[in-house]
Amino acid sequence: MANTYRVLDKVRLQDEEEFVDILEDKRHCNDLRFAFRTFSPPPYKGAPACSSAELNQAVLESQYLRYVIKEVALETESSVEEVRDKVCKIMWEMSQNLQLRFIRLMAFTFRKVFKRLFSAIYVNMEGLQALQQATQEFPVILMPNHRSYIDFLVVSYILFNYDIPVPVIAAGIPLAGMKIVGEILRRSGAFFIRRAIGSDKLYWAVLSEYVRTIVRTGFAPLEFFVEGLRSRTLKSLPPKLGMMNMILEPFFKGEVYDITLLPISISYDRVLEESLLAHELLGVPKPRESTAGLLKASKVLQENYGCMHVNFGRPLSVRQLCEGKINRCQYNLIPRDLPQKPNAEAQACGSWLAHMIVRLQEEGALTSPWSLMACILLQVPTTVLTEEGLLFHQLTEQTLWLRQLALDFRAHLSWPEKVPDSDVMSSTVALHRSVVYRKAGRVYLTRNDELERKHSIVPEDDMMRTAAAFLMLASYRNQCLHVFVRPALLALAMSIRKSTRKDELLTCFCFLQEVFSNEFVFIPGKSSQDFDEACSLLHECKAVHVSQWEVTDSDTGLEVLSFLQELLKPFIESYQLMFRFLCEERDCVFREKDFLSGVRTLATKLIVSGELHTYEALSSDMQKNVLSSLRRLGAIIKIEISENNEYKVNKSAVRRTGDMLAGRIPPQIVQAAPDPRL
Repeated sequence: MANTYRVLDKVRLQDEEEFVDILEDKRHCNDLRFAFRTFSPPPYKGAPACSSAELNQAVLESQYLRYVIKEVALETESSVEEVRDKVCKIMWEMSQNLQLRFIRLMAFTFRKVFKRLFSAIYVNMEGLQALQQATQEFPVILMPNHRSYIDFLVVSYILFNYDIPVPVIAAGIPLAGMKIVGEILRRSGAFFIRRAIGSDKLYWAVLSEYVRTIVRTGFAPLEFFVEGLRSRTLKSLPPKLGMMNMILEPFFKGEVYDITLLPISISYDRVLEESLLAHELLGVPKPRESTAGLLKASKVLQENYGCMHVNFGRPLSVRQLCEGKINRCQYNLIPRDLPQKPNAEAQACGSWLAHMIVRLQEEGALTSPWSLMACILLQVPTTVLTEEGLLFHQLTEQTLWLRQLALDFRAHLSWPEKVPDSDVMSSTVALHRSVVYRKAGRVYLTRNDELERKHSIVPEDDMMRTAAAFLMLASYRNQCLHVFVRPALLALAMSIRKSTRKDELLTCFCFLQEVFSNEFVFIPGKSSQDFDEACSLLHECKAVHVSQWEVTDSDTGLEVLSFLQELLKPFIESYQLMFRFLCEERDCVFREKDFLSGVRTLATKLIVSGELHTYEALSSDMQKNVLSSLRRLGAIIKIEISENNEYKVNKSAVRRTGDMLAGRIPPQIVQAAPDPRL
């Protein structure tokens, strides 16, 4: 089967919410006619419409910016005119210039591209109808997850398709530098933000006032990625809070009655950048965004990427969510136009909302058959996948077992209805031939054969070739980790602690959450609820018995517990390897880039020798997550913030953390150091 499965025009979630393939009828009608169709979205009732130029003028003339301009002029001993010129340049670089004719151009182009790339794009109609109503009442903030460059404008395409106001979109400044394309994106609603703002007071002021003005005026729905960056590992990233605080401020100050937050979950059968992302994690530099690079990448149009699911979540009222969580009266004590940093209460509220949105994105995501298969394949010995091959019927049986477990854990699956399971499995393997292939009833890992054509090949090169394929597998496994992570942490706590006492297991569970809080997203202050959820899920699938004081494994639950423990094994092994590296280093002060290269060298050596069995220790994202984790736990401190970040390590604290993770000493709830994420 060369094509992936695609059944009918509609699929359903477990709660029977209807998803419709928006490409189906588009395959049979004229693309130009679609782009030039009447577009008449219902207007926002809160304020009269204004143009992009009028929006920019309102920002430049705001009392807030006038105050900051005078303040910066005094601090830098510059004239007000000079500082104002800088503000105008920042606005010129940053601002969007949304125009309907470019939205039509985008719709025409993307419709052609999407029909080539995807078998179907499924959208939940109930969510779209709720969004259409929400855009008329209060400012709307669209918050999709970010896994691919495709995310960037797919939401705009869908909203144009259904006569819903097209959003303005926060984008990284490198996209603005793409010739022609950058300007098209700007006129399609993108506004561009520098990646490294640092302590640039003027830039922060312009950006925050620009965002607040969009929210205050209801100029258009505002779309931004709460994770900040595209996830190279395809799992959720801890949210960044800078943009979130800017968006909430107009509500806190009483400038708008309410704000609507709308989580959006975008799920892919296959991600366009799968190979690129894996090689980036292995240290290959990311290609610079450019128009020439985009044209070179046009070969992706020859590939099939299966289905995309876009799940528009339930609109959330900030007013209702923040009730009882923040005292807005304090904002009446200071004039609205004066700069005011969010206090601890506002920051905590913003952090809670941002983490909750990420959690809702995860709950709205659809788990594909391939994601479940990747979980199974990663628990198979490397030599089986590279040399012997895994029996296809064995992979099928284990995947179907895991499908039932995922359903028991309340996952939403994109498993086709009325299609034999064997056909689903076969078409899934065919779709992902860049990672695995099927031959003579067995499944093998696909590896880049370029190196084999060389005169000689060293073990390290062969290992890196295998590593890229395994990191692609790991990324697809990561797509469904949110389904299993809480029960898996409890299963791991039971293995580490060798105890049945609930209080001891909860302590270990909280310790594991703290250690892995950069790998998985947990809502702050909800560890006890997460523990109770894990107990409930494992009890419902009959893996454990839960009483008031104890959690014990059942005779029938060993298979489930073993699978869940193996699911987290790559993270445990990788973290322990990096703890070992830090403890064995002679110096207590190290640079981040030296740590990354040193860990990669050690991991490569151990994998080649057969001492290390996970390739995920080679991932630069996991290596950086270890540094963030140890810094939060107080085991290392950052002593210089620059391009060459320097750290000082407390080896006894690192060793102690490793001992707790290995179960050599009882885990304790660690009082983590503050970790502001901007």
